[in-house]
Amino acid sequence: MKRILLFIVTNLAVMLVLGIAASVLGVNRFLTANGLNLPMLLGFAALMGFGGAFISLLMSKPIAKWSTGAQVINGSNDPTHRWIVSTVEGFAKKAGIQTPEVAMYEGAPNAFATGAFKNSALVAVSTGLLQTLNRDEVEAVIGHEVAHVANGDMVTMTLIQGVMNTFVVFISRVVGYFVDKVVLRNTNDGPGIGYYVTTIVMDIVLGVAAAVIVAWFSRQREFRADAGAAALMGRKQPMINALARLGGLDPGELPKSVATMGISSRPSGLMALFSSHPPMEDRIRALQQAQ
Repeated sequence: MKRILLFIVTNLAVMLVLGIAASVLGVNRFLTANGLNLPMLLGFAALMGFGGAFISLLMSKPIAKWSTGAQVINGSNDPTHRWIVSTVEGFAKKAGIQTPEVAMYEGAPNAFATGAFKNSALVAVSTGLLQTLNRDEVEAVIGHEVAHVANGDMVTMTLIQGVMNTFVVFISRVVGYFVDKVVLRNTNDGPGIGYYVTTIVMDIVLGVAAAVIVAWFSRQREFRADAGAAALMGRKQPMINALARLGGLDPGELPKSVATMGISSRPSGLMALFSSHPPMEDRIRALQQAQ
């Protein structure tokens, strides 16, 4: 319930901020008596598309901590905590980035990385992961998350999401205007019902297509993070073993804001097209075939 409430409140706040920004910049006045002002519409689409994506990225760390209950363990004297932090520090040094904040949270076997910048990221592991995997496998999972950070995957996914969002907002309103004025022959100065209905329908249809594209990019970066973990460890078997073990477990549910950066998910059937993670057997096969 807490995660749902946070998701709703966050999105309402983002839309409010973007709405105010669009009004102040004047880019929300793309519908004129002379037709669509395409440069203005493109500005509006880019603001809505990239604005929401980047605000979510900048808020990702505090939201992740709050929604999962993750507790930062840097500086802890607990032996397990010190081992986890030391592992992250070693991998971060090898990857050429500053040591991320390290956190633990109560939950099913999983882990995630988040943060707006490479040198101010957060890597979190669940208690379930520590209870289920051996040390080599946990280190491989940590290496996977550090590789996400070093690869800049959080920013890359934000940029891809921003481009897709901009495309959806722009095209749906162009098509809506065409249907309203050309197909339905609305001669009034303002947009008619055809514009609004078509725009909503196109937002949904194009939004689904955009989600498939974003998910495909996300799955490719999972393969790169797996390979990155193997490179950081100097051997690939621990990562293969970790994936094999996690493939038979329920990964639990991560908040939407960090789900794409988790180590594990369980895609199946048609929904696999929308999954941020490839099937475990495909990831294992890719690692086994890697030189």
